[in-house]
Amino acid sequence: MFIPLFTLCGISSLCSSTFYFYLYTFVFYLDTMSSKPSIPKGTRDFSTEEMLKREYIFESIKQIFRLYGYQPIETPAIENLPTLLGKYGEEGDKLLFRILNSGDFLSSLTDDDLAKREYSKLSSRICEKGLRYDLTVPFARYVVQHRDEIVFPFKRYQIQPVWRADRPQKGRYREFFQCDVDVIGSDSLLNEYELIRIIDDIFKKFRISTVIKINNRKILAGIADYIGESGRIIDITIAIDKIDKIGIGNVKSELSSKGLSDEAISSLQPFLQLSGDTSDKLASLSKLLFESEAGMKGITELQALFAYIESSPLTCDVELDLTLARGLNYYTGAIIEVKSKDVSIGSICGGGRYDNLTGVFGMEGVSGVGISFGADRIYDVLNQLDLFNDLKGSSTEVLIVNFGENETKYALKILDQLRGMEVKSELFPDAAKLKKQLSYADSKKIPYIIIAGEEEISKNTITIKIMSSGEQKSMPLDKLSSFVNEEIKRS
Repeated sequence: MFIPLFTLCGISSLCSSTFYFYLYTFVFYLDTMSSKPSIPKGTRDFSTEEMLKREYIFESIKQIFRLYGYQPIETPAIENLPTLLGKYGEEGDKLLFRILNSGDFLSSLTDDDLAKREYSKLSSRICEKGLRYDLTVPFARYVVQHRDEIVFPFKRYQIQPVWRADRPQKGRYREFFQCDVDVIGSDSLLNEYELIRIIDDIFKKFRISTVIKINNRKILAGIADYIGESGRIIDITIAIDKIDKIGIGNVKSELSSKGLSDEAISSLQPFLQLSGDTSDKLASLSKLLFESEAGMKGITELQALFAYIESSPLTCDVELDLTLARGLNYYTGAIIEVKSKDVSIGSICGGGRYDNLTGVFGMEGVSGVGISFGADRIYDVLNQLDLFNDLKGSSTEVLIVNFGENETKYALKILDQLRGMEVKSELFPDAAKLKKQLSYADSKKIPYIIIAGEEEISKNTITIKIMSSGEQKSMPLDKLSSFVNEEIKRS
């Protein structure tokens, strides 16, 4: 039954592995063609109303980034796989979306290669590119590639989508937007402090109550030294980073499965349960880590950072959280995570210091620090807290009613005048019944209607209908500018 199908595809002689590969591909194709239109799990369509809300988020964040002197760049959605692999740890590499090579991507493989089913090796040979996992690694690649064009310290922001082959769930998507802000080419802790001020300004603008959690990877390295497991810093940080999700008991089990001794795990527990304010915690850490050079440097950095914070007018809560690890391997200093106090959704912003991320691309000794705002989670928080209610429902402020060809010239003159005053306006394209045009305006939440029929044209006037109250005002056309300034732009 299947041989004629593959003959049609130009495939006459196939080994069993290749045969079944094409078979499954063909069956998948037939299934796709017969199903209703859909999108992949973990991705979303956005309606006009949703896009207005999202654009409000993006524009609000951009305004504050620019206020602090950051400038925009963009990088491709697709990166060469070697750029991405090995930068996020073993778990991160598993979540990379890989792109099949163009054309006959199986041509370099033998039947024996396919039969062995060594998927990681096969993947590296048939996939040379991947979708970006975050914006930080592509940024480091950008800095190295364009080093001769950049003035350091380089302050950039970037707002673009990223992709992760994760299991979709509430607040976790496979395609989502990140709003990144980084400064690279400076070791100063003033950069960390500035990023915390940016976090505070953005969430104050959104009216989201937040807590900023701060730790330092050097302290985590010191803790690994203290418990005698300095070679397992990555295993320790990856496990600790999951405490909020799986609990301390499961974290202990994971560490045990990674080969940490019961004694080491027991020695770790006091660090995860330090109490008191920031000063108390840092004092306790100093007593425990006094023999660790890395640990003491991390403590010194946090003392300096919290000194800046304590003398600043921040409105959000800030706390030292020694369970904060940020699982990505490239962090080397301060690490930051932000959570909403009113909505349980995970972190809505996070980042930290990376001392040598550019080094993997051949540019050693360039330190950077940055944070990333999760636009999709911020959207969900704003939605749940009904904090979008002040936004206008439509981008259009004025609709001009279309009465037909004879009235169109007059209507277009009004339209030009409105747009000249930067009033978002439109003329209904068809001379439909007035009821239909008013229904259109109502469904789009357009607040003002301009009626300009035969009577208005003969008198060089217009009639303005205010949709919220139903009130109608008639006025000379030359008074439109006054109405716009006094009514429309103030509403």
